[in-house]
Amino acid sequence: MKLEFLSFDFEKFAAEMQNLKEKKGLDFLVTIVGEDFGEEGLGCVYILENTNTHERVSVKMLAKNVDGESVIPTVVNLWKGAELLEREVFDFLGIKFLGHPDMRRLFLRNDFQGFPLRKDFVATNEYTLDDDQEPDYGLEYSLDRDGKLCVKENRLFANDDYVVNIGPQHPSTHGVLRLQTVLEGETVKRVYPHLGYIHRGIEKMWESMTYPQTLALTDRLNYLCAMMQRHALVGVIEEAMEVELTDRIHYIRTIMDELQRLDSHLLFTSCCAQDLGALTAFLYGMRDREHVLNVMEETTGGRLIQNYYRIGGLQDDIDPNFVKNVKDLIKYLRPMIQEYMDVFGNNVITHNRLENVGPMSLEDCINYGVTGPAGRASGWKNDVRKNHPYDMYGKVDFEQCLETTNDSMGRYMVHINEMYQSLNIIEQLIDNIPEGDFYVKQKPIIKVPEGQWYFSVEGAAGEFGVYLDSKGDKSPYRMKMRPMGLSLVGALDPMLRGQKIADLVTTGAAIDIVIPDIDR
Repeated sequence: MKLEFLSFDFEKFAAEMQNLKEKKGLDFLVTIVGEDFGEEGLGCVYILENTNTHERVSVKMLAKNVDGESVIPTVVNLWKGAELLEREVFDFLGIKFLGHPDMRRLFLRNDFQGFPLRKDFVATNEYTLDDDQEPDYGLEYSLDRDGKLCVKENRLFANDDYVVNIGPQHPSTHGVLRLQTVLEGETVKRVYPHLGYIHRGIEKMWESMTYPQTLALTDRLNYLCAMMQRHALVGVIEEAMEVELTDRIHYIRTIMDELQRLDSHLLFTSCCAQDLGALTAFLYGMRDREHVLNVMEETTGGRLIQNYYRIGGLQDDIDPNFVKNVKDLIKYLRPMIQEYMDVFGNNVITHNRLENVGPMSLEDCINYGVTGPAGRASGWKNDVRKNHPYDMYGKVDFEQCLETTNDSMGRYMVHINEMYQSLNIIEQLIDNIPEGDFYVKQKPIIKVPEGQWYFSVEGAAGEFGVYLDSKGDKSPYRMKMRPMGLSLVGALDPMLRGQKIADLVTTGAAIDIVIPDIDR
């Protein structure tokens, strides 16, 4: 969507944002984009949604300079999902959010010098192997009566707290995620996520790349959603350039997205079982995932790494055997899904381990921005394919899979049911792929008109979006991702308070996080 910003005075910002939530019903904070706007200074773009009407609104707020520091009032009191989003902005741009209780770096080391997303940042080759000295407090900034910047320390731990690090080298975190967990016996009191162990600065690198070059990095994010993530990236560029794609492109992209969803969901059901010790169910899922990868590979040339979409269409046309092999896959896979339920999903041990574990209500899922199957397990109709249709999703018949159990069992069942729906979507399209070009030729040097856009898709674990700010050049001025997993990690703390430490492993498996998607 083309962004038309609302803007407010600094003194009225907090009240106006409260009005947007309470009077306009904009109860879902989609993302916060921190940006160096050049001569305008530092600031943020907020994208909000009304979850009833699905109307989206964007707000642009410039930071105020106070005592040499850039500050903006926090919105964490309105949307809990802002807690990590504002820390991310602080980490990369140095904007301090007034009233935020825990202003610490989120991805970078605490001794990192500078703020890399500022336009005047100069990178160096300096690095250290010394331990990162982590504070045991968060900083909370405010303005006193004279308008001076004040700060106080908020302790993270009490003197008698027992703190255990789950990760960053722990098999159940599926990557380098560290959860600093406060325990009372086996009961979880608090979880502090530590991110950035695989952060590569992709958004910063994009600023020095041409638009075709930016595509190479999408498969380095959630490698199980490479198709959807590249879909969002090419989608925002194509929308900005007003590129008209052929129906053949729309059909093939939709089919490929759903094949990728099957790939991801099969790995989810497999690893969810493995994390709970059910190796047989893991082997069943991995066996069938190979069939999905075989079908994709014959056209894309990749299995784990997919580089198929390009600006204006596809890298190549589908393989001559693609239609037949997809139909064979549907025939084979549909009865197999019941096997995963027989061997794991309907097992009494599975129900004991998943039911009432990691609970989160519908209201809290919206407040924390828990999209995807994790949110739909609480009854939130958040499927981007339904609410903001793209490609062929507005023209095919499929159900939005919902549960109302508000727990990990519901999240597992949403994944199971969505595999059936993916097969239904593919089945409706595979025999009707129209003739036409698989690529709409673009100029040798692609330039995007000046403006700001946001385009999102339904990834396997939630909404994945790309914000683009273009100055009319061949490289983006600012390009920001809305990762699927960041809001999920931010919701782990309220999900796990009062649960057992074994439930942390279960909940982490059920929300389906992939660390490179979070860290970028």
